Amino acid sequence: MALGLIGKKVGMTRVFSEDGRSVAVTVVHAPANRVAQVKTVDNDGYRAMQLIAGRRKPSRVAKPLAGHLKKAGVEAGDVIREFRVGEDDMKQVGDTVGVDIFEAGHKVSVTGVSQGKGFAGAIKRHGFRSQDASHGNSLAHRALGSVGQCQMPGRVFKGKKMPGQMGAARVTTRNLEVVRVDSEKELLLIKGAVAGSRGNTVVVHRHARAEEAGR
Repeated sequence: MALGLIGKKVGMTRVFSEDGRSVAVTVVHAPANRVAQVKTVDNDGYRAMQLIAGRRKPSRVAKPLAGHLKKAGVEAGDVIREFRVGEDDMKQVGDTVGVDIFEAGHKVSVTGVSQGKGFAGAIKRHGFRSQDASHGNSLAHRALGSVGQCQMPGRVFKGKKMPGQMGAARVTTRNLEVVRVDSEKELLLIKGAVAGSRGNTVVVHRHARAEEAGR
């Protein structure tokens, strides 16, 4: 159970540590998220908060969601997500959640949609080796090879690594470190790379504190 934040990936750069080391970081712009709904154990069976980010005209929002936001008195946005939180992180409907919930050194998980690569073969998609480039092989240098048995069970098992769509999938990168927090510009600098192209929406989850994890 840990609070998070919705933001957009700006890109990558580098910063220098106090001892002069260069650290590659991903820059995430995360303007204050608005609390659209609060769920409690008594009413919903679990404790969570619904956050909404970005701006959108009310006329461009589906009627059920528009009614939900109007009841909460919250401005419509682009992205809405729910976060399970501890009792200490609970806020009221209409409050905001900003980058100040993070500190340098915090461990986070970042979820985004990876860059789409289109249809790819098994060599590119899964790292398979190619077949021999000689000894009679003229058409199957990058072919997959055998994918199953002949008679028993006589089918290809589900999950078999085969050619297909590569990328454009929901990816979570875990145990990343927050290097710097810029509250004035509403930026998070996170060590390493996260999934997605520049401008893509990402969700940054703060890891639960030790006392919460032990509950």
